[in-house]
Amino acid sequence: MQKPVLVIKLGTAAISDQGDINHTVIKKVASEIASLSPKYNVALVSSGAVGSGKKYLLQYKGTLTERKAAAAIGNPILIALYQKYFEAYHMPVAQALCERHHFSNRAQFLQLKETFDSFWQNGIIPIINENDLVSNVELKFSDNDELATLVGVGLNAAALIICTSVGGFMDNEKKIIPVVNKIDNYILGLVKTGKTQVGLGGMVSKLTFTRLANLLGIKVIICGLNGNAPFTDALNGLNGTTFKAQPSNLKARQKWLASGSITIGSMLIDKGAVKALHQRKSLLTVGIKNVFGKFIPGEVVQLMDDKEEIIGVAKVKLPAKEIQDSISMKHVIAAHADDIVLF
Repeated sequence: MQKPVLVIKLGTAAISDQGDINHTVIKKVASEIASLSPKYNVALVSSGAVGSGKKYLLQYKGTLTERKAAAAIGNPILIALYQKYFEAYHMPVAQALCERHHFSNRAQFLQLKETFDSFWQNGIIPIINENDLVSNVELKFSDNDELATLVGVGLNAAALIICTSVGGFMDNEKKIIPVVNKIDNYILGLVKTGKTQVGLGGMVSKLTFTRLANLLGIKVIICGLNGNAPFTDALNGLNGTTFKAQPSNLKARQKWLASGSITIGSMLIDKGAVKALHQRKSLLTVGIKNVFGKFIPGEVVQLMDDKEEIIGVAKVKLPAKEIQDSISMKHVIAAHADDIVLF
């Protein structure tokens, strides 16, 4: 029987000490993943490339171009560090630099999935990061919280562990909440918009992607790296905050399609359209009340009801402006029924 998939995401602040990668932390990470590998197929999404490479650039100011260059310098440094500490457990590592189209294109994604299966069959740990050098999307749009969620959804992970310097999700008294059954308005109200100095993502980003993963049946744990066995403790509910997975009967293609809702647009639809979608009908522009964001045919956007709650996603047939211009028209299809996933 195939082992369940475990995706672990390490934030820059969680593995760095004043901007430099902490070797003691990486050594602990390697030890923990080695101990978990008999039970799980582990995929590691690691930040830290930009932080590792920026010191080699003169007068670094953090522009997009400089970040791309720093990431290109830092990635081999980071992978060499992981290779050093995993070697103690006779576990090879593989560098997997991904771009958004590797996930948005179904054929490319299936090839990616087959490659990961090959890694695990041979006892290899994939170390995943965004291919920043050639990415044409601003880095903060595709932070590693998003990448880890795409990996987790695409590989149908049993759990996603997101490691952060704050150690979990906190209430108003700065105490870590051990379990969150559902991300509701109360939980969202606790979010602070701040972010760490070295990391791109804040808790807003983490909650956004955690909610999507939960809706697609994946348990998410936001935790720190304290203790001798932080990942094992997290899986046992002893470290950080566990966000419970919601029941999901979606098939693999539907989950892949739904993962595209980490994206650039949304559409507000009326009650009649919501009812029609639940009857497995296509989405007509006449049922759309408003369009947000810029998107093109083939991209996936969120669907919101009149309470502005996300009810699903759809791969659109038309660009955003054309849908907006066709709102009052009948018989214009914005998204086909086969390309709509309801949560």
